[in-house]
Amino acid sequence: MAQQIKEKQQLEVTVDKRHIIAIGERMYSESVELLRELINNAYDADATNIYVYIGPDRITIQDNGSGMDADGLKQYFNIGSDEKVLRSVSPRFKRERIGQFGIGKFASLAAAARFEVLTQRDAFAARVVFDKNEWESAQGCWNLPCEILAPDPDRGNGTTITLTGLTKAFDIGEAEDKIKDGVPLRAADFIVYMNGRRIPPRSYAGQHIPVLEGTPYGVVAGEIIITSGSMASIKELGIDLKVKGATVKRELFGMETWGKAIARVRGEIHANFLPITSDRSNFVTDSDQYQQFLKVMEKVLGIIKKKLGHDADRREDLRAGRAVKEALQKIHRALAMNPDFSPFGPIPYGDPEGVGGAAAEGKKPILAGGAVKPANAAEKLPGKPKVKKRKNPLVKKITPNAIVRRIRLGEFGISVCLDFFGESGPECFTEGNVVYINRDHSLYKRESKRAVTYTMYIGRLLTQEIALMKETTSPRLAFTRQSKLLKDAFGGSAE
Repeated sequence: MAQQIKEKQQLEVTVDKRHIIAIGERMYSESVELLRELINNAYDADATNIYVYIGPDRITIQDNGSGMDADGLKQYFNIGSDEKVLRSVSPRFKRERIGQFGIGKFASLAAAARFEVLTQRDAFAARVVFDKNEWESAQGCWNLPCEILAPDPDRGNGTTITLTGLTKAFDIGEAEDKIKDGVPLRAADFIVYMNGRRIPPRSYAGQHIPVLEGTPYGVVAGEIIITSGSMASIKELGIDLKVKGATVKRELFGMETWGKAIARVRGEIHANFLPITSDRSNFVTDSDQYQQFLKVMEKVLGIIKKKLGHDADRREDLRAGRAVKEALQKIHRALAMNPDFSPFGPIPYGDPEGVGGAAAEGKKPILAGGAVKPANAAEKLPGKPKVKKRKNPLVKKITPNAIVRRIRLGEFGISVCLDFFGESGPECFTEGNVVYINRDHSLYKRESKRAVTYTMYIGRLLTQEIALMKETTSPRLAFTRQSKLLKDAFGGSAE
């Protein structure tokens, strides 16, 4: 049975001042983040130049923005004001305003005891002092002392924030990193100076991948950079996600499973439609907007992974080419030491000539049928009888990623072709004077990952095939000759 109403009264809702300050303090885990908030306030006010000074006992942030009049100053200290939500675009430069919740000045009191605002707009100028201790001690009063000043014509419009009574130390390098991450430094007509030096936006050298994708809620745009291996860094891994020019967080999107390649991926993605949490440290991940954003990023990650795969293939091709070249040079010297083992005729001492190939020279001499022509046999010399040439064997059709190297050995040349012949294909085989090595073979895959033994592995396969070219009737004799060639080519490391 419902109870009868006797009387209706009004209850006053009160908030302890300490809670307001505590909320501001807890919203920002690092004290340097308040610099981001104060600079972004200047950006929202159409400032073009921001001057930040960090000293041992004082911090100032001065801008040449629109400044505040009396109403604007009241609005500035209105907790949870929706002013920037209702007027989300700045009047002069039409910037999308970054601030939303109006609690950044309370966060400043997490690192300083005193927060002073000096502002001027046209004929209005004022100073407001927010002293944390005095404000908290005045229990029944929520007002802040405000001094109306005579406007300074030399100052012009703008606002200066001064923090004194610092309770936390500020590292200059850390502060600069935070500003680079959380402030739209790439925006037109917007420059930030710290202690007299301009802060540049982050930039990376490498392969640039532009991003521009549409969603039902807005555009996802930005740029991904794949840096060179020498510039790879495990510091600050991930892609910066920005809303209205300011970084909200850095995200990996599952790239942590890619191994070392993740250290080469940098860049930033802008998605102004994404809803963010009140402390600006994360997104509302269960929103429809964020789910649409993830679909775009899944496509972007596919492109990144493909590019990284191509880069890895190119690096592996270079390694393979160097390994074959080095192995051929060593085998050339070993054959010169053992002329009876050579199926190519006498091998001169000295550096071998003609070591190279399609991959090294950037061109492929192509014969009919898509074959690659190996090294030419010895040509006729003036005054000497004509030497009958052995028919040049054709390198069979190869894939675009095949590695071909050639070397002149005695009267004839030998070609080496590294290509993909399937996991069930032979480890290596010979046709004429062409030795084929299967990059799909399990032993090749294993040995190619070992930098120390990679060249010797190639050398083992080549000496095996060369020994078989010389001795076709006795496998045991061919094996003995291969062992001697391998030992002379690689010294004690072949044992």
